[in-house]
Amino acid sequence: MSKTQAKTRVAKLREQIDHYRYQYHVLDQSEISDAALDSLKHELEQLEQQFPELVTPDSPTQRVGGEPLAKFQKAPHGVPMLSLNDVFSPKEVQDWSKRNAKLVAGITEYFAELKVDGLALSLTYRNGVLVRAATRGDGRTGEEVTENAKTIEAIPLRLRPSTRTLPAEIEIRGEAFMQKKVFDQLNAALHKRGEQPFANPRNASAGAIRQLDPKMTASRKLSFLAYDIVTDVGAITHEAVHALLAELGFQSGRHNRRCASLADVERYHSDIEKLRAKLPFWIDGNVVSINDLATFKRLGTIGKTPRGAIAYKYPAEQATTVVEDIQVQVGRTGALTPVAHLQPVLVAGSTVSRATLHNLDEIRRLDVRIGDTVILEKAGDVIPDVVQVLPKFRTGKEKIFHMPAHCPACNAKVVHPAGEVAYYCTNKHCFAQRMEELQHFVAKNALDIDGLGPKILEQLWHADLIRTPADLFTLTEKDLAPLERFAEKSAANLVESIQDVRKGVDFWRCINALGIRHVGEQTSHDLAEAFGTIAKLRSASLEKLLAVRDVGETVAQSLVAYFADATNRKHLDALLSRLTVRTEKPRIAGPLSGKRVVVTGSLQHFSRDEAKAAIRSAGGEWVSSVSAKTDYVVVGADPGSKAEKAKKLGVRILDEAAFRKLLQ
Repeated sequence: MSKTQAKTRVAKLREQIDHYRYQYHVLDQSEISDAALDSLKHELEQLEQQFPELVTPDSPTQRVGGEPLAKFQKAPHGVPMLSLNDVFSPKEVQDWSKRNAKLVAGITEYFAELKVDGLALSLTYRNGVLVRAATRGDGRTGEEVTENAKTIEAIPLRLRPSTRTLPAEIEIRGEAFMQKKVFDQLNAALHKRGEQPFANPRNASAGAIRQLDPKMTASRKLSFLAYDIVTDVGAITHEAVHALLAELGFQSGRHNRRCASLADVERYHSDIEKLRAKLPFWIDGNVVSINDLATFKRLGTIGKTPRGAIAYKYPAEQATTVVEDIQVQVGRTGALTPVAHLQPVLVAGSTVSRATLHNLDEIRRLDVRIGDTVILEKAGDVIPDVVQVLPKFRTGKEKIFHMPAHCPACNAKVVHPAGEVAYYCTNKHCFAQRMEELQHFVAKNALDIDGLGPKILEQLWHADLIRTPADLFTLTEKDLAPLERFAEKSAANLVESIQDVRKGVDFWRCINALGIRHVGEQTSHDLAEAFGTIAKLRSASLEKLLAVRDVGETVAQSLVAYFADATNRKHLDALLSRLTVRTEKPRIAGPLSGKRVVVTGSLQHFSRDEAKAAIRSAGGEWVSSVSAKTDYVVVGADPGSKAEKAKKLGVRILDEAAFRKLLQ
């Protein structure tokens, strides 16, 4: 990735991470899963390591949490509460060790402990008595929550006597958390009262600590796990610190382990992963530290993270749950997608209650039935998947799913075209299709209009403000202001986002946004390059369309039918009268000119969209599946079946380093 590309990506990552971190740390809300946020932070950290000159003081990697809440008194930290860099693989642990070895030679001993999913607290004891408790806040200033902390029985109000001579004032840090059984009981009570349950235990813990009434905090039955003593107490190793914590009356982790090598760290990480499901609380990984405190101190910090410790995270989880129902969702093309409605289950850091089943063929392949116990996987993806049915749990009451004969949204007839796996609603004016069409139109790989999520679009529809994509460009602040959720500023922001897009959009984005059946992102690029303008494309004959690379009979017929439809033409004319579409520039020759490239697995220096852009900028063509026509397959971490297929077909395989070299 070039410095220019990295600068653009870093700016977007910082913007979104700041948004999600504010939601998470200040408002106690989660718009995305913990695993997804970890991935964004990890990508930003990697880019800033690669391009240190892009690091700025306001980067999310240079801060820890959000602003203190106004309802609590501010509590400055004498010693900043630092965050940890996340790593996800043995190689990244090795890289961390090598970086430290360049600064301090001879590091061999480590200390490993559980990384509990809760809320960090700083506890100050004066003459053995608890005098202050504070949240992390932004790392330098938190919120004073002393009275609430006193309600947590795991936090001693007075320290137990120690064999050591300790300073008059001592600061201890740890994690306030909620045990699994307490979390389940709390959500059950909230559900019974008709209130919204918590999405994850971290939110529940944060919500409990930030209650104005300490009695409410006490009712949440939080626990506390101590992990450090900030004050100099004469300890030589981090292991000794944990021993002292236990002596003083804190739970500090029965599963902690001194590791004589990185191989021991890996064994510990593997052992804890096997125990993870049996633990009474949730963890999302382990903390690995340099055991020798003098060495830890010598290594210092980089930004707002210590060099001497890392958070070694586990990959996304699998979990079992029960399929309570299977319902169909109507897409923008009218395709009916079966969706499993599940007993809510915590997986990969968030509560999941739905999973796509893709199509009827997939349901039959898995033999999923309503009432089945299934294994759910959320391996870094936004949409979880049912990967296996556990038939031994069947009682005989399970029901086989049948695709409906009529659309659940409009009751129109459902058809199953020969040669296709999908079933379709036959009503072109179906409300569900129109809403999906609008969502597709504003999506990131289409017109990319910020602030227009599904709920907002549906609200605009029910207010009779929009019926077609073109209607979006007529919206004014006055139209939006009376609607629920729209304050003056949010209305102005949305109108500004729409008007920014209106000024000019890439031709390929316009094509993709139209939602023409069988025309996806790659085909949109091909059509844009072949015709240059929307006028030439809409008037193209079947023969000219078939002459475009990779456009076959099905796609060409779909394009001809779309532009021949009177309603589509009317809507397109209205859209083009309100939107400027840029003329597509010819593809520039580069090192990948005429080459078809597949990328599989996770790349360290490229997101999926960045890899696409890099290939196209180099003159190549991004393709999603491996065939004999593929020129290169770029393989990242966890590549899957595409790499194996490439080997069988004799397609050249590149690792990320070779791919980057080729781009240069």
